[in-house]
Amino acid sequence: METTENKMTISDEGKKIALISYITFIGLIIAFIMNNDKKDAFASYHIRQSLGLAVTGLALLFIGMIPILGWIINILGMFVLLYMWVIGLMNAINGKEKEVPFLGEKFKIWFKNI
Repeated sequence: METTENKMTISDEGKKIALISYITFIGLIIAFIMNNDKKDAFASYHIRQSLGLAVTGLALLFIGMIPILGWIINILGMFVLLYMWVIGLMNAINGKEKEVPFLGEKFKIWFKNI
């Protein structure tokens, strides 16, 4: 029973940092700074996923500058990005290290040094 409680307290800090990472780009920066000292594995995992979502969002903004086809890709991509964000946030809330759909596995590889 005591080991379970210890796991909960350790993951509580990581869980807080993971949740902060999904709240805007500023939250991502704050979570990165908060995790820099402790290097909680759970928080690092979700920071990588959230960073991947932020980079994908920026890429979609640039694609959206292309007339007509870019606009269509941007609109559809934003809905998919919102879906991936909700899944990532729900995983962080539930304490799961599960990647976001579609690109989560790539985010793990691309940002493995974070």
